[in-house]
Amino acid sequence: MELHRRFDYAALNADVDEKTIVKLCQEALKFDFFAVCVNPAWVQTAHRLIQGSNTRIVSTAGFPLGANRSDIKAAEAARAVKDGASEIDMVANIGWIKSGEFKKAENEIAEVRKSIPFNIILKVIIEASLLNTSQQIEATKAVIFGGAQFVKTGTGFSGDATIEQVTTLQSAAKGKVEVKASGGIRTLKQCREFLLAGASRLGSSSCVQIIEELKRAN
Repeated sequence: MELHRRFDYAALNADVDEKTIVKLCQEALKFDFFAVCVNPAWVQTAHRLIQGSNTRIVSTAGFPLGANRSDIKAAEAARAVKDGASEIDMVANIGWIKSGEFKKAENEIAEVRKSIPFNIILKVIIEASLLNTSQQIEATKAVIFGGAQFVKTGTGFSGDATIEQVTTLQSAAKGKVEVKASGGIRTLKQCREFLLAGASRLGSSSCVQIIEELKRAN
C-alpha cells in the first residue's frame, strides 16, 4: 500500500474551526489520504465534503482523556457513525489500565464495539507513553478481547509515539489486531520506521508535508 493510503489526516485540537475542516478535507481528497480524523462536532461537515470519495471519516469517543463514562463513549461513537463516520478512535480508560483493571477496560471496549455496526472499524487508544511495557501488553490484550480492530499508541496529547511502543504493541497483538501509530509523526523517516516496526496506519496532522517530502525524495 502506498504511503498516502496509510494516513489518517488529523485535525483534533480545541481551536479547530470550520475553515480548518474544509482545508483538511480538500487536502485529503487532493492527496487521496485514507481518512480524515475529526472530533464528533465536525463529522457532518466532513461527511458533506468528502462523501462519494475513497477517503473515510474517523471520529473519536472519550477523546482525549478517556475518562468519560462507558455509556457516554458508546453513545458518542454511535452518534458519530450516524453522522457519517466509518471508523471510531476511542480512548480507553487509562486510569483503569494504570490500576491493573484490565477487565474493566476490556468490558468498556466491548460496550463501545456493540454500540456501532459490525462494519465500522474500532481503534482503541491506550496512551502508551503513560504506561510501562507490561501495561501496554495487557492493554493490547484488552483491545483484542474487547473486539476492536486496532490498538493505537496515543492521542498525541500525552507524548509522542515511539518505535519501542509500536514494537511492543505489534508483538502483543500477535496479528489479532492492527497497530496505529499516532503522536509527533512529522517526517518521512518516522513514517518508514513506524511502518517497518509493524504499524499499518499512521495518524498525523503533518500528512501533506510528509507527502511533499516524499515527492522531493523521489
